[in-house]
Amino acid sequence: MSTWPLRRPAWPALANRLRARPTLSTEALIGWAALFFTLACNGLFWRSALAVHPGSLRLASALFLLLAGVHGLLLGLLVWRWNARIVLGTLLLAALAAAHYMDRYHIYFDVDMLRNVLATDPKEAGELLTLSLLWPLALAVVPGWVLWRVRLLRRRLPQALRRRALLLATAVGMVASGVLLASQDLTPLLRAHREIRYLATPANLLVGLPRALRQADPGHRAPRLPLGTDARAIVRDPGSRPRLLVIVVGETVRAANWGLDGYARQTTPELARIGVVNFPDMRSCGTATEVSLPCMFSPWGRRDYDQARIRAHQSLLHVLEHAGIATLWRDNQSGCKGVCEGLEIDRLDDAADPALCANGRCMDEILLERLAERARARPGDRVLVLHPLGNHGPSYFQRYPPAFRRYQPTCDTPDLGGCSRQQIVNSYDNAVLYTDHFLARTIQALGRMDDYDTAMIYLSDHGESLGEKGLYLHGMPWAIAPEQQVRVPMAMWFSAGFSAARKLDLACLRERARRPADHDNLFASVLGLMQVRTSLYERDLDLFAGCTPPA
Repeated sequence: MSTWPLRRPAWPALANRLRARPTLSTEALIGWAALFFTLACNGLFWRSALAVHPGSLRLASALFLLLAGVHGLLLGLLVWRWNARIVLGTLLLAALAAAHYMDRYHIYFDVDMLRNVLATDPKEAGELLTLSLLWPLALAVVPGWVLWRVRLLRRRLPQALRRRALLLATAVGMVASGVLLASQDLTPLLRAHREIRYLATPANLLVGLPRALRQADPGHRAPRLPLGTDARAIVRDPGSRPRLLVIVVGETVRAANWGLDGYARQTTPELARIGVVNFPDMRSCGTATEVSLPCMFSPWGRRDYDQARIRAHQSLLHVLEHAGIATLWRDNQSGCKGVCEGLEIDRLDDAADPALCANGRCMDEILLERLAERARARPGDRVLVLHPLGNHGPSYFQRYPPAFRRYQPTCDTPDLGGCSRQQIVNSYDNAVLYTDHFLARTIQALGRMDDYDTAMIYLSDHGESLGEKGLYLHGMPWAIAPEQQVRVPMAMWFSAGFSAARKLDLACLRERARRPADHDNLFASVLGLMQVRTSLYERDLDLFAGCTPPA
């Protein structure tokens, strides 16, 4: 018979350890948090920074001191015993989620990107909540459990302030040591690759989010300043037909995949048959809707870019209203970003047409429903803006009906990491095909309105990265944005009546279309085409100036 002693089960001891609540000072907790963020939430930062000087142990050490010191300093100013669990818990989830999206799509969280995040509607946000998020959530379990189990020491105020001063001094010392250790490599790195600072997580969130919140909060924004109140449309002959100009602001369509711009695939067959005037060298004002939309409808644009001034003033649409030309914004997306503030708007993204809408989204042809009726609702010249969903990612596969699934296999999930690059491109190209069809239907609808002289201008707000150099989606900082995110398509169509009444030389315009253009041209070109006189008009930026008589 065995005489081995019986062993007590190990699980009670383990349970006791799990029930134990270690004690830490708030400063120690901040130190551990800074270390965790530096090592666990900055994969893209480390890869991008060390790629400049691969194998440099000195640079790696300097960056570690710099990153840990910056996070220690920020957390030391923000985290106190009374708010430590809430602040650090929130930062833990936010940093891991941000790191996940940065690694997956190679995006940068600068102020513009954070403003995009704040402006994202629930439908767009839902498309980004994929199963791949389970991994960062799993990474948060252990540190989150430790955060909520730890006991934080109580100290009297003088002692607490001395400890906090020591922590902040240590953090500053780490930053200084990092700079001194490898200043010869660090200084050129941060000068030539300034965008790397937007990869430091969660420092990028802590620094950028307050600015983004101030810019995005309508409650802290004064009414928009008047713009173009001197605008007057020229008086035409009493028998003249009114003019109807439709501006289609495309979403996330890039020139690289636009058939009319020489793409290997003919993704614009219907527009090619119609014979629109195409501008193959067109550039956007920004790399995200939040920037591009206000910019292209402003008189200052990218050449004199001043975000605060643009967002504080009215837009091109208000100038047209001042001139007596009624406007209407029809939206199948996330709004006009202030461009149509105080003006008439049709929100169609929640329409219930069973033929075009399902699962809370509508195909872009919903914008054509009752288009003629809405145009005729107010007399005289009209300018309508259509804002389609277009190629908004990552759910390219949901942007077109099954009939347009020409290029296969497709990426039928918003989680682009689960698809090959070819599948992603196929889905994107199918969405461009549908945009081509939507624009052709818009032209057909305008062609049937024989009580108006009609015209259409289409231009995309920004482009998209589809895996080039590991980049996906859009929103890169302007200074380093790749061509794919800033080169966009633009095409125009004019009815015979519009061309004749405006004496528009189409051959001249096609010649002008061969030269470079950008979003800065839109403001002056629309004013010139609609014959609006205002001190804001700049003839040099009017694409029609040399091809029509002066207004």
